[in-house]
Amino acid sequence: MPDFKKKFSRIFDQHINKIYRFVYLKVNSQEIAQDITSEVFLRGWQAFKKAYNPCPMPQNKIKNISAFLYQIARNLVIDHYREKQKKQTVSIENMEIVDPGIGLEEKAAIDSDIEQIRKGLLRLKQDYQDVIIWHYLDDLSVSEIAKILNKPETTVRVMIHRGLKHLRALIQTE
Repeated sequence: MPDFKKKFSRIFDQHINKIYRFVYLKVNSQEIAQDITSEVFLRGWQAFKKAYNPCPMPQNKIKNISAFLYQIARNLVIDHYREKQKKQTVSIENMEIVDPGIGLEEKAAIDSDIEQIRKGLLRLKQDYQDVIIWHYLDDLSVSEIAKILNKPETTVRVMIHRGLKHLRALIQTE
């Protein structure tokens, strides 16, 4: 059992920041993001114990732990908004995106661009928000996103392309 705990501890260490960032971008609240992220890893731990429990009958193994955790996170965010009956939001306000060495004028222009992107993301369908965040902020590959969504890679590529196209159109109309 100690080896079992070590494996999940490594999984936790490898994924905690990415899962938290994904959830935070979706809920725009540190407390809610922390709660949901905790629940993701609690459910992940419970499933991991069942799947890898050394018992005589083989359990369903988790083939891609990253995809599995993102799917739990995605479902919990959806549940959160169903419970609150609120519109889902995405925020990148607190993320350090801008190089601190640039001038004030340039920083103001970049901040303005980021705000336009944030507003555009708010108006996209959830699936487009998810694939854009995963691909461009979390640096997930198309194949990793396909596993999370349980869709073919070609479908994910099309979703990314359409999401960006819609985002560009929304930004240009503002």
